[in-house]
Amino acid sequence: MSEKEKINISSKLKGNKEINLEEYDFSALRKELPSEKNSIKDLDKTDIDSLSSVGLIFDENNRSGTYILYNHCAFMIASIIEGLECLPIAEALEIYPWVKEEYWFKAVDENFDQYTTTVASIIPRGYFIRVKKGVKINFPFQAGLFMSQEKNAIGIHNIVILEEDAELHLITGCVSKHNLRKGVHIAITENYIEKNATLINTMIHNWGPEFEIRSRSATIVDDGGTYLSNYCSFNPAKSVQMNPFTHLKGKNSTAKYTTIILGINGTFVDLGGKILMTGENSGAEIAARAVCQGGTIIQTGLLIGAAPNCHAHIDCSGLMMSNDGLIEAVPGLRAIHPDAKMSHEASIGRIAPGEISYLQSKGLTEEEAISMIVRGFLDIGIRGLSSELDAAISEIMTVSGHGEK
Repeated sequence: MSEKEKINISSKLKGNKEINLEEYDFSALRKELPSEKNSIKDLDKTDIDSLSSVGLIFDENNRSGTYILYNHCAFMIASIIEGLECLPIAEALEIYPWVKEEYWFKAVDENFDQYTTTVASIIPRGYFIRVKKGVKINFPFQAGLFMSQEKNAIGIHNIVILEEDAELHLITGCVSKHNLRKGVHIAITENYIEKNATLINTMIHNWGPEFEIRSRSATIVDDGGTYLSNYCSFNPAKSVQMNPFTHLKGKNSTAKYTTIILGINGTFVDLGGKILMTGENSGAEIAARAVCQGGTIIQTGLLIGAAPNCHAHIDCSGLMMSNDGLIEAVPGLRAIHPDAKMSHEASIGRIAPGEISYLQSKGLTEEEAISMIVRGFLDIGIRGLSSELDAAISEIMTVSGHGEK
């Protein structure tokens, strides 16, 4: 690479081009959804296996409920837990006028960009989840998105409301059919966490090689509330752009973003994150881990301290496994209040040959040694770690264990 190319490379990375939405078929999103109820029993085994790869399981004893959007049709196992409600978002808007008045496009600006305006223009798809005051859900609720049609387009808008003192672990898995190559997925999610409520959102992605993903999400957290976001992708799409925003407006509110990503040849992954702290004594953390076998990974994060005694930390780390890949880490801090306490760190490197040799001397093969080192690198103390996310991390270890290319 020439010196000129090295100088210009950062500006090229920032030029993650916009998707040409005209290449995709949005016509089905402007038609009414089928009125009949669908059963998950109608899914075939290969589809169920695909959904299982992103954390969805079909054992009702270990889930509090299930929502699946299969292309444009909703499949549901209704929750039987009192105080937990899940509806297709279109139905919720019809039944509860207050949802549109108080929550619909209140955290996300519908005119933010072409993706938000596109979702705003179609018939709503997605889920509405509400956990009522004081209800603590012991088992995760799972929501899945499955795409099975080539060059298809799906746009969804989700709303999650946790009332005061409520708790929920939401597992969301997005996946395309195993032989599908190209499609576009646009998602808007608005989370509202009231006083002393806790939402854990574990998201796992597994996409086809030509998919393009655009996510626009925002979360508002009240006094004493907690929001934990875990994101993992071991088979990334061609182009992914995510920049979630959280507003810690309440006193003693907290938020943490944890991202674990595997980069492969031909992928461009731009994972951002912004947390604004205006609540007194609020706390925020962003922890990003990238294992790069190829492609481009951009790790960005911005913490904004605008309240007395707010505190925050951002950590972006990358592990290079190939000469073909590229990682750019951009941790950011912005202090508006003089009492804000914030710190950041970033590191990018490769596995030292000495570490591998040492583990091999203990009887491990080279692949086992690399997998163990990668596992340690990815161990960042994820709260609410589910077996499904653990399986996704194991998949990254397996791929990485093949060594440098």
